[in-house]
Amino acid sequence: MDWVERIAGIRRWTRDGERAPHKPLLLLYALGRFQREGGAPLVFSAVEADLKRLLKEYGPPRDTSPGYPFHHLAGDGVWLVDTVHGPGSPGAGLGRLRASQATGRLHPDLIRALVDDSRLVSRLARFLLDNNFEPSLHPDICALVGLDLESAEAGAPTMRKARRRDPAFRNQVLMAYEYCCAFCGYDGWLDGVTVGLDAAHVRWWAFDGPDDLANGLCLCGIHHKLFDKGVLGLDTRRAITVSARYVGRSRASREMVLHLAGQPIREPQPGLRPLDDDHISWHFRQVFRSPARGT
Repeated sequence: MDWVERIAGIRRWTRDGERAPHKPLLLLYALGRFQREGGAPLVFSAVEADLKRLLKEYGPPRDTSPGYPFHHLAGDGVWLVDTVHGPGSPGAGLGRLRASQATGRLHPDLIRALVDDSRLVSRLARFLLDNNFEPSLHPDICALVGLDLESAEAGAPTMRKARRRDPAFRNQVLMAYEYCCAFCGYDGWLDGVTVGLDAAHVRWWAFDGPDDLANGLCLCGIHHKLFDKGVLGLDTRRAITVSARYVGRSRASREMVLHLAGQPIREPQPGLRPLDDDHISWHFRQVFRSPARGT
């Protein structure tokens, strides 16, 4: 059995490009626990807070109960739920999961495969990360779920993907914005090479965001991270939005983040394609942490 294909076939709720990474986040959490502790069942009441934090930080802006993936993943052949009353999930309601002392565990066949192939953890985790989140978020997600991919994937073969990233995307975007952060103007170089600048996807690559200029922004490392986390966004006027949920009291936070609210972004060179309105709208709905601060 190809477990990467099985994971790829997990059903996910979709509607108009909305993000629903709830099941992938639960699986990443379970893989992290397997790597550290083996395949012991996860008691819902004991992991509820961890799952809630994962969904809050890396799920979509709308609130989602941790009971949702805990219950619904059981229908995809990789996850089992048991209660004090026997096999089977009592539903997605938090009260029912707690009262029935529900536990979740990876399917025994998957556990055996993970034990037999020490590199399978990294293959599955990389697939889940690549197909649900922007690369800037991968290290932080791994740290939060306790995954150590470097040790797990030593010597692991490169996993084939049906869709590959365009290696020319970064150079095209940086050139279009004249090697300058579209938010703050940072333009650092070291020995003739740009340093600290990224090509950021507005609509995430994992959610059909294309590798082209209409979906790319040149951003410095910190603003790229904040853009992918939903602290920063764009409105229909291509002005920068700052989440009202963001709190920064230092002078650096004020100057680097809060003062950006309402500021226009740097546009690409004349004659080159600007950002697509649909991609901006997707980011605002699916990533940005509304509401926006006033200006």
